Amino acid sequence: MKQVIVVRSDVKMSPGKLAAQVAHASLEAYKKARKDDVSDWELEGGKKVVLKAAGDKELSELLAKARAEHLPCALITDAGHTELPPGTVTTLGIGPAEDARIDKVTGALGML
Repeated sequence: MKQVIVVRSDVKMSPGKLAAQVAHASLEAYKKARKDDVSDWELEGGKKVVLKAAGDKELSELLAKARAEHLPCALITDAGHTELPPGTVTTLGIGPAEDARIDKVTGALGML
């Protein structure tokens, strides 16, 4: 069991902003997960992996694939209060779910 957060590598964010966006994606995907999956994931230690995508288009494609696999997922857009223009897509959270199911969607991505 794991959760994956995919970050756009073409959007420049300070470390704090990046951390906040990853946290938003993690929490929002978590809220959509099945209770049994959440319990199993937590019992296994709550593994999270942060990966990178080239841009907004790739995140949208990954979101469509995650939805097709019926994975819990959340696309995060920034409100624009600090560093980024309002509506900037920043991250995608997927899972928690079984590793193999998530790997079908994100297995080709590199680590952030």
